[in-house]
Amino acid sequence: MPKRNRRLLLFCTLFFFTVSIFYAQQDSLVLGFKEYLGYVKKYHPIAKQAQLNIAIGQANLMKARGGFDPKVEVDFDRKEFKGTEYWDRLNTTFKIPTWFGIELKGNFQQNEGYYLNPDETLPEDGLYSAGVSMSVLQGFWINERMATLRKAKFFREQSKAEQDLQVNKVLYDASLAYFDWLQAYRDAEVYKNFLENAEVRFQGIKESALAGDIAMIDTVEAKIAVRNRDLGYQQAKVKLMKKSLELGNFLWIEDVPVELQVGIRPNLEPEMDINSTLEIEGVPLDSFNLETHPKLMSLDYKIEGLTVDKRLKSNKLLPKLKAEYNFITETPELMNSFVTENYKAGLSFQMPIFLRKERGDLKLAKFKLRDAEYERDNAQVEIQNKVIAIYNELDSYTQQNQLIADIVNDYSTLLNAEERKFSFGESSLFLINSRESKLIDAYLKRNEMQNKYFYAKAMLFRSLAINPKSL
Repeated sequence: MPKRNRRLLLFCTLFFFTVSIFYAQQDSLVLGFKEYLGYVKKYHPIAKQAQLNIAIGQANLMKARGGFDPKVEVDFDRKEFKGTEYWDRLNTTFKIPTWFGIELKGNFQQNEGYYLNPDETLPEDGLYSAGVSMSVLQGFWINERMATLRKAKFFREQSKAEQDLQVNKVLYDASLAYFDWLQAYRDAEVYKNFLENAEVRFQGIKESALAGDIAMIDTVEAKIAVRNRDLGYQQAKVKLMKKSLELGNFLWIEDVPVELQVGIRPNLEPEMDINSTLEIEGVPLDSFNLETHPKLMSLDYKIEGLTVDKRLKSNKLLPKLKAEYNFITETPELMNSFVTENYKAGLSFQMPIFLRKERGDLKLAKFKLRDAEYERDNAQVEIQNKVIAIYNELDSYTQQNQLIADIVNDYSTLLNAEERKFSFGESSLFLINSRESKLIDAYLKRNEMQNKYFYAKAMLFRSLAINPKSL
């Protein structure tokens, strides 16, 4: 794609990205959780990298199938010295490997020269042969070609499971960044609102002091409260900026990182959006199926591949016995010329005396297989226990969020009552500031508790290793 067209495409994509965020809520720029994760899954480099796993698996499978490709071999050898043609040998072969250690073969030989060996003397027009060779013991039921192809098929399926795990991991990390950004935004809003209240209160007290209704010293305390609120707000804005930058690490479009612009805010009520986006909505504990978990499926395919490897190593304990039989003729155009009287056949036998290498390879293959089985058993128990713990944690956070919400309401009631008493001259600014500080802490605690609740949802998503199809 030309650079100019690429820039135009990038500009249009960025424009529609901004427009989609804008129309998420008409009164402000809102980056919803689902839209955010949708861009992460589609454009983030790690998510794209995960897609390469399947392509690698397909390439390995194609490579393994190449072991069964037909082959053409041509061997030409000639020697001439001082005007004498010593020999002129041509040997061409066409081979077709098959599954069970059997190889079909067609051959043409033509030899000329003064110094050929007697057994190399052939008809003037050459000699044709067609036959078969096979491994009778070692390599019949399983051989290197068969084992490589089987393992490549398992690796391809394992790559699909690994892709789900990688995509799940990047979406999990992106979700945590969004939740931290949401908490930082809520905290900043808390300080901003109470700063505005403190400024209004300060102006009111200042006017009352100038009118002589209250002591002038109260304005100092009110001003200190304004500065404390402002200090908290400035610190909250720094934290919000930091979390916004961390969120920007996951925003990419067309291989270009996208900065989170000023004025864009998170969805302040994302709970239902989180459940549907992470696809954990309506997933009760008793319906969780471990057999379809990508981590366990990946280990299952790994075990299958190691089982094939163990069978291959076991087969290599057998002797090598290779048999070959070829019909030979000088008139291949005549089918009846391939008769049993004209043939070339042979046997070859090979067997190590101690088989120490083969027995050692088999033991190593068994150890690797057993190690993978232990890993699979352990992973199954870990996943099951982690999911159960997260469900219990979610139930606890639901109760804790309700408690902190009640505490916020109670502190709000106390602050309102204290302000009303202050207006009647029955309270002090010190008590109001004290009540307000307690309420601010309660708001921040509520934000923290909600963030932990969202973290638990993300942990459930991570433990279930879900690759959302709706994104």
